[in-house]
Amino acid sequence: MRDEAYLAPRDANFRPLTPLDFLERAVSSYSDRAAVIWRNQSWSYGEFNGIVREFAAWLEAQGVGQGDVVSMMCSNRPEMLAAHYAVPMLGATLNSINTRLDEETVEYILGHCKSRLVIADPMCKPVAEAAAKEVGLPCIGLAPDGRNMATGLALLGAAPALAADMTARITDEWQPIALNYTSGTTSHPKGAVLHHRGAYLNALGNMLALGFNERTVYLWILPMFHCNGWCHTWAVTAAGGVHVCLDQVDPTEIFQTIESAGVTHMACAPVVLYMLLNHEARGLRDPAKRVTVATGGAAPTSTLISQMDEMGFGFIHLYGLTECYGPVSLRTLDESEEVLETSERANLLARQGSRHVAANRIRVVDEAMNAVPLDGNTIGEIVLQGNTLMAGYLGDSQATEDAFRDGVFHTGDLAVMHPDGQIEIKDRAKDIIISGGENISSLEVENVLHLHPAVMLAAVVAKPHPKWGEVPCAFIEIRSGWSVEPEELRLFCRARLAHFKVPREIVFAELPKTATGKIMKFELRHQTSEQGS
Repeated sequence: MRDEAYLAPRDANFRPLTPLDFLERAVSSYSDRAAVIWRNQSWSYGEFNGIVREFAAWLEAQGVGQGDVVSMMCSNRPEMLAAHYAVPMLGATLNSINTRLDEETVEYILGHCKSRLVIADPMCKPVAEAAAKEVGLPCIGLAPDGRNMATGLALLGAAPALAADMTARITDEWQPIALNYTSGTTSHPKGAVLHHRGAYLNALGNMLALGFNERTVYLWILPMFHCNGWCHTWAVTAAGGVHVCLDQVDPTEIFQTIESAGVTHMACAPVVLYMLLNHEARGLRDPAKRVTVATGGAAPTSTLISQMDEMGFGFIHLYGLTECYGPVSLRTLDESEEVLETSERANLLARQGSRHVAANRIRVVDEAMNAVPLDGNTIGEIVLQGNTLMAGYLGDSQATEDAFRDGVFHTGDLAVMHPDGQIEIKDRAKDIIISGGENISSLEVENVLHLHPAVMLAAVVAKPHPKWGEVPCAFIEIRSGWSVEPEELRLFCRARLAHFKVPREIVFAELPKTATGKIMKFELRHQTSEQGS
């Protein structure tokens, strides 16, 4: 039947998938519904649409058009959210830049992606402007309040707009919508090219998985530059919910905003959860008003789960990468699991779970590309295959081919499959410690260290050793008001781990973190390699 000419796609029954449709629908269906809150200001969907359209018109006046790249270096302001619609509306690609990057790295990104211009908020403008100057690009600063033209680009006073045709320049759902750079460790960062199709599907998948709906009030703690806010920049709009924007991570402001705005959902790195749990402003929290918190990275401890429960936070553990638009799997608790002991719930929530409805196929395979048994013990690599994967790395065909070898995307994450089909990550391939021929999972050691009440954050990396090749070295951040000796932590680990897995060295220090709160293990590995044995 596919060969019949009358059954071919036509304008009436085929349109490229694009998340711009979500805003178009919101404007036509409920233009007066609250869309965005920032500081003491708020905008309806009709008013937010006016901001988007004024932004797009301004960009077009600067010469931005089909196929161009527009860079944004900005905190979670309304303009950053609007850029996720205004830039692709022109057929251009949004390049959201990590706000904590140094001038040299920003300069590399701007040059590598051949950006037409960079827009920065007042906090980021000094770095962005210096980097832009080196590559001969204009850098436009946003007005501090978003409204005063005399102090920068002001878009937030735009008149409401009800016209809803946003997709005229989206002629192919494979068109790039975003260009996100991965964290560089030993070399330059790579630019993951994301397309409209994947963004549309992953946004809907996350909306369904996290339970976003028209009553959702989403607090923007997760940076919008990180995987486009895990596609929540589009997902919350698809649900008709409210975006509550925050300029920075401040525990007092977070607690105040949760109560004043009636927040129902938020997402953040584990380090932010520990900040909240250990902050004096936690007294502002009304635990009767439940908030769903999505996070990924370090596995939750029993202490974390119980304290979050006490404060009225429901926990969802996510897994994903920049290359797959953010989260592709999640672990939640069903009704029968909710009543389990805290330690049992923590063990279940430590898993990365299973894929959401629109995500990639996820498998765990051995070196021969065979699926590992569902025994919760055999370790293999997580590989992905599906529509919510990047098109490739910009300007790097070799890295792209290597990542997609064997007809799948290789994540580099090592995991097991449990009998119920749930995935549990054991480590990154580069984070496995090989000591005397034995493989040690750094995550396993970290999970044990996090059980100690004095430990707020722990990171374990390999340290060179003349006899064993490598031994575990633990870097620890202590909770405020606590003290603990290295030997106490070693004995604590010894009671819960095999002897060879116990850290030989324990260093107390503030852990280096990325802008999204992930611990930069490569810096810790660099420290241990410099120390030698």
